[in-house]
Amino acid sequence: MSVGDVAGLIAAIAFVALVALLAVPILKLGRLIDDTRGTVQGVTNESLPLLREVTQTVTTTNGELERVSAITTNVQQVTTNVSALTALFAATLGSPMIKVAAFTYGVRQALTGQRSSGRRRRRS
Repeated sequence: MSVGDVAGLIAAIAFVALVALLAVPILKLGRLIDDTRGTVQGVTNESLPLLREVTQTVTTTNGELERVSAITTNVQQVTTNVSALTALFAATLGSPMIKVAAFTYGVRQALTGQRSSGRRRRRS
C-alpha cells in the first residue's frame, strides 16, 4: 500500500464519519417536518368545522339583525303615529277641556266663596 492509498483510505473514512455525523441531524429534521405536517393537518381538520360553525352563526346573526331592524322601523312608525295622535288630541280636545276645567274651577271657587260669606253672615 502506498502513501496515496493510505491517504485515500483516510479520506474515505473521514467522509463516512462526516456523513454519519450529518445523518443524525437530518433524521431529526425529517421527524420534525413529519410532526409539523401532522400538527398542520390536525389544525386544518379542526379549523374547517369551526369555520363552518362561525359562518352559520354569522348568517343567523345577520338574520336576527334584519328582524331587529324591521322591529325598530315599526317602533319608529308607531312613535310617529302616537305623536301625531297626541298632537291631534291636544288640538281638538285639549283647548275645550282646559276651558271646562277652568270653568269648573271658577264655579267651585265661587260656590266656596258664597258658602264662606254665608257662614260669616250667620256668625255675625
